[in-house]
Amino acid sequence: MKLKIAVPSKGRISEPTIAILEKAGLKLEDPENRRLFSKTTHWNIEVMFVRASDIGAYTEDDVVDMGVTGLDLIKESNADVEILGDLEFGKTSLVLASPEDSKIESIEDVKDNMIIATEFPNLTKTYLKSKNLNLKIHQLSGSTEIAPFIGVSDLISDLTSTGETLKKNHLKIIDTILNSSVKLIANKNSYLEKKELIDMVKISLQGVIEAKDKKLLIMNIKKKDLDKIKEILPSMTGPTISEVLAKEESLAIQVIISENQVFEIVKKLKSAGAKDILVVPVERII
Repeated sequence: MKLKIAVPSKGRISEPTIAILEKAGLKLEDPENRRLFSKTTHWNIEVMFVRASDIGAYTEDDVVDMGVTGLDLIKESNADVEILGDLEFGKTSLVLASPEDSKIESIEDVKDNMIIATEFPNLTKTYLKSKNLNLKIHQLSGSTEIAPFIGVSDLISDLTSTGETLKKNHLKIIDTILNSSVKLIANKNSYLEKKELIDMVKISLQGVIEAKDKKLLIMNIKKKDLDKIKEILPSMTGPTISEVLAKEESLAIQVIISENQVFEIVKKLKSAGAKDILVVPVERII
């Protein structure tokens, strides 16, 4: 039973998508050439390269079984799909913005019959409806930021990660329509018919996310120092402890910690008597 996964063929989330699939054990045979299809190291799973904006619709229509794309694009296409999880990258926000010298300072200043330019007409329309506003929506395919300055619109809705690009274009954010990140999605029928294989992909990807910024500490200690060492160590479920064959009673300890804890904890462990400390990368936590 073959499983097809749609991934973005280009754009800001394309490379991170390929990277997380490969870390999860689904290495692509030929990721550089970006043909329509690529086999993976799993004989039953292949990848299909398509536009990120089409992935929601392709997944809903059973062209593919699974997809990786932004929540903004899923919502904009009104795709009826199973959202399996957040892949925790590609974070962005669809915001409402007006020129910095405009009197439009908040959503309360927006009036009916104003014009708004956007690449996201459906999300924008739904948002405006929730605010009981009736604006003319002018759909653009790019360069949305210039629309208010060439007389096309009074304000815009556009994606931003930090807000810096909007500031550079003399625009101010007046409200947030949607916070978005990259999601793993599945066709609803496929999720019933191919659940075991789809769950395997889901669990593998979640394992990569869980391991992000984690390190495995391995060390040897004297058995008499165990209590003070345990006080130093944070852990997900407690350290793994095993005996070491040595003249003096000794133990080997393994524990997973956050990368930002390594410097301080290693220093404390050395002071408490730990030795032969190894700091090892963690690829996946299942």
